[in-house]
Amino acid sequence: MTIAEDDAKTRSVLLTAALDHIPFDGWSKLAMDRANDALKLPDGTVHRLFPRGVRELLTYSSSQADLQMLAGLAATDLSTLKIRERIALAVKLRIQADAPHREAVARAATWLALPGHHVMAGRLLYATVDNMWHGIGDTSVDFNFYSKRALLAGVVSSTVLFWLQDESEEYVATWAFLDRRINDVMKIQKTKARLGNITGKLPFVGRLLNAVSMQR
Repeated sequence: MTIAEDDAKTRSVLLTAALDHIPFDGWSKLAMDRANDALKLPDGTVHRLFPRGVRELLTYSSSQADLQMLAGLAATDLSTLKIRERIALAVKLRIQADAPHREAVARAATWLALPGHHVMAGRLLYATVDNMWHGIGDTSVDFNFYSKRALLAGVVSSTVLFWLQDESEEYVATWAFLDRRINDVMKIQKTKARLGNITGKLPFVGRLLNAVSMQR
């Protein structure tokens, strides 16, 4: 195993250890140091492997959950599913990837809501929805590329917030909420399609519909 491979493995192990401490210590240097100590690694290993501290650890955590979601999509025959079913599956798989550490996700949501963290929050959310669209086989490169990601970002963020409060068995209430949100988005998309000719003549109508879509 090369040094790079060894470091990659240690990063993964450190993340797992840190996630056990984050519910108590938050996304903090303290949680990172305790993970380092719990694994009996040389002092400072966690900061050598995550030199940007909490920001890098959180980014890594999100990317690992994205990869788990993508693996689940790759193992599924998506050709048998409608687009809305593919989207629902992607969101569900992403949430399930985080499910073992729900309190850490709640702590992350609080941390990302702090002043100065909004840009990072947007970057992580964009990366997730971009991975979702690519994961379900979407290859659009036109204006829909952006509108699809904006709409899905709203679905993902609202569903995750609902899930964090969900006490139903196997999160059945969350999956029902997800279906409703996707239904809302699909209705908006159909309305925009029917008004295509109008928006061509009256561009402000299209801009209004896009604004409404992103705020839902």
